[in-house]
Amino acid sequence: MRADETTADPDEGLARRLKALACTAPLHDLDARKSKLDWADATVYQMAEIGLHTIDQVTIAMDFDTGADHHQVTRRLLPFIAAQAPDRTTDEHTRVARWVLDNLINVGTTDRGFRRVYGAVDADGRYRRRAFDFKLLVELAAPDGEVYLRATDEAINVLVGALDTDVESAHIAAEVKLENLITRGRLADAKLAAEQARYRTVQYGEILRAKLDATRRDVRSVDWERELPELLDSALTHIESRFRAETAILKNITAARDEAEDPDHKRRAAELVDIVADCIRRHTQLQNRLQAAGAVFRAEQDRQQFSGPAQRAAVDVFGQLLTPTLDLPLADALAPVEAYFRAGTGTTVPSVPSLPSLVSLLLRPAPEREHVVGEVPDPELQPAEDTDAFTDEQWRQADALLDLPEVPRRLSGLLEEARSADPAVARLVALRAVHAYGPEVGGALRQSQGSVLLAVDDGTELDDPEIGGADLLLMAAVVDGDPAGEDPGTGETGTEADGPAGDGEDQAGSGGAEREPALFDDTEAIDDTGAIEEAAL
Repeated sequence: MRADETTADPDEGLARRLKALACTAPLHDLDARKSKLDWADATVYQMAEIGLHTIDQVTIAMDFDTGADHHQVTRRLLPFIAAQAPDRTTDEHTRVARWVLDNLINVGTTDRGFRRVYGAVDADGRYRRRAFDFKLLVELAAPDGEVYLRATDEAINVLVGALDTDVESAHIAAEVKLENLITRGRLADAKLAAEQARYRTVQYGEILRAKLDATRRDVRSVDWERELPELLDSALTHIESRFRAETAILKNITAARDEAEDPDHKRRAAELVDIVADCIRRHTQLQNRLQAAGAVFRAEQDRQQFSGPAQRAAVDVFGQLLTPTLDLPLADALAPVEAYFRAGTGTTVPSVPSLPSLVSLLLRPAPEREHVVGEVPDPELQPAEDTDAFTDEQWRQADALLDLPEVPRRLSGLLEEARSADPAVARLVALRAVHAYGPEVGGALRQSQGSVLLAVDDGTELDDPEIGGADLLLMAAVVDGDPAGEDPGTGETGTEADGPAGDGEDQAGSGGAEREPALFDDTEAIDDTGAIEEAAL
C-alpha cells in the first residue's frame, strides 16, 4: 500500500465549511433550549428564525461608527414574534425578543463569545482538533457612553448563507446578479439579491472599521507599510466601480417602478429602490472614512509615539485565575491561590511592636498643644444628675423583705407584700430576684458578706398582674469563707444570665451597686438548689 493512500491531505475547503456550519450552532441551540424556559411555553416560537431576524435588524441598523440600539431592535422584532404566537401577550413577546438577543450576545460568559471544536488535517497528514472562537453580536460603547450592537463578519455570513469568501468578489457577484434579475423582470428574486448586496456592503465596511480601530489601539498591530495601503487602494477602486454599477441599477429600477402598472410589481420595485439607495449611502460614508484613513494613521502614530510606555493590562481574576484554578486538583491549586493572597493582601502589621520602636515611641516628647490646636479652654463642668432609680428608703424596704435566713418564700408573696407598701419596691424586689437567680458568690467572699440571696425555679408560674415569668423560691444562704473544700483551679458554673421573671423596668442603678456590690460582680456562683427545695418542702 502506498503512503499517500494512508495519509489524508489537508482540505482547507472542509475547514471553512465546518467553520461556517459552526456559526449556525447558536441559532439551533435556541430551539434546543426553548422548552426549558420556566416563564413561558416557548415551544410555539421558532427561535432560530427569530435569531436570524434579530441579526438582520442589527445589520441593517449598523452604521460605520455606530450600531443598533437594544430597544430599537427589540421593538422591530415584536411584529415578527407576534405573528408566530398572536394569542400570547405583548409582555411575553418582548421577553422572548430579549431572551433571543441576550443569547446571540451570549450574555453570562466571560468574553461573550462562542467556541466550537472541529477537526482538520494538518500539513503532516494528522487529524487534529481545533477550537474556533467567534461572536455573532457584540456590544460596543459609543463616545457618548451609550452601548450599541454590531453584527460580526460571522453573523453576516450566516445571513447570506455563504462561507467566508472574499468580500469584494461576493459584493460584485451580488450586484451582477441583482442587475441581471432586474433586467429579466424578476423583482422578487432581485429583492433577495439586493439585500445580500447590502449585507456585503456592511461586511466590507466592518472589515475596514476593525482595521482602523486596531490602528487606534496600537499602530504596530496593523501593517501600514504594505497591507493596509493596498487594502485602502483596493477599497477605493472597488467603491468607485460599485458607485457606477449601483447608480445604473438604481436608474433602471426607478424607471421600472415608474412604468409598472401592476401594484405588486410597483411595490417590489419601490422596495428595491430603497435598498439600492441605502447601499449607495453606505458606500458614500465608507468612501469618506477611507479617504481619512491616512490622517487617522498619522495622528495615532504621533499620539502613541509620545504617550509613554504601554501600561500593563489588568489581570482578569475571574477568567485567568479563578476559573482555571477550579479545574485543578487541590494540591496543584494551593500554590497559585497562596501566591495570589500573598500578593493581594499586602504587608502584615505585627500585633506586638518591636523593642526599638517601642522604646523610641515611649521616649518621644509629648507635643505642645498650644502649637498644634492653640489654647485649650477649660471646660465648665456641671454636677452629675442623680441616676438612682430607687430611693434609699425603697432599698431599705427591699432589704427587709429579702432577709430570709431560715424559710424560703415565693416571689409572688413578696411582690404582693411590697406592692402594698410601694409599687416601686415591688419592681426592685423583682429585679433583685432576677439577680439572685445567678448570684456572685466570689464577690461576696471577697467583700466578707455573711449571706447571699439565692433564687430557684421549680416550675411554678408566677401569677402577678404586672410581672410575668416563674414564681421563684427565694432564700438567703450563708457564705462560708473556708476555701478548704474548693479546687482553686476550677470555677463555679453559674445559671442563666437572664432570669425567668422581670418586667422590663430600669435596672437597679448605681444606688444598688453601693448597697450590694456583689449583685454586679461577674464572678463565681454556688448551687444550693437542693437545700432550698428541701427547706421549701
